[in-house]
Amino acid sequence: MMAKTKGQIRKMQVQVDDSGNISYSLPLGEEKIELNPLVGKKIKFKFSGDIYCIDTGKRISKTYNNGYSYESFLKLAACDVCIVQPEKCHYHLGTCREPLWGESECFQPHYVYLALTSGLKVGITRSSQIPNRWVDQGAKYALPILKVKNRYVAGQIEDAIKGDFNDKTHWKRMLSAEPEFEDLLKVQKEIVKKFKKIIEENDAEILESEILELHFPINERPEKFKSVGFDKESEVSGVLKGIKGQYLFIDDVVINMRKHQGYEVELSH
Repeated sequence: MMAKTKGQIRKMQVQVDDSGNISYSLPLGEEKIELNPLVGKKIKFKFSGDIYCIDTGKRISKTYNNGYSYESFLKLAACDVCIVQPEKCHYHLGTCREPLWGESECFQPHYVYLALTSGLKVGITRSSQIPNRWVDQGAKYALPILKVKNRYVAGQIEDAIKGDFNDKTHWKRMLSAEPEFEDLLKVQKEIVKKFKKIIEENDAEILESEILELHFPINERPEKFKSVGFDKESEVSGVLKGIKGQYLFIDDVVINMRKHQGYEVELSH
């Protein structure tokens, strides 16, 4: 008999062991479903038709920025443009949407990193998000290369570097295959040499770290797959073939769980 759990989706949570093996769990309401034991088994999601803002809990017809109502999307600092483009931080202008939130989240040490996702990319993250940030992006390899005093400075350095290195992940390519290995330590040396001026101007600490290799729980990748969502598919079922980033492989489809935060579903397994 299949177990059933009903609740609102939150982004999948991860644990990474010392060998880089990733364990996933899916929060559904008050429950947390361990997903790794379900890989290779049949599961079914059934969408109730109800969506709730993950900020206010208000029932809404659609979400913005992965789970928020339109009102929260316009109000919260976590939804402002500077979260995606930190070099556009406007705290110093006195226009931060939530100054206290900005001080706790943005004005703390940040890391500039290299990762191999769909290819080589540069990114930034807080120390508390290592290695979760890399897992969410589906990185096979990752390396923190610089440590700076806050998010704004990290964004300025990233903005300078991304002219030479991509700062985005192509999700289809990331899901389709593992990237070819590149020596991230060698790339770090090249960056430090080329961008020496901006690194020194911002008192960035050059890190001596080891490359982290991550291992996702994937039994099988479909040769061809399509992305589905609960707005058009009220039921998604099949064998859970693997998990990567915030995506589930279910038979020959993939579904982005973070995109569906706030959706109320029943999971049978």
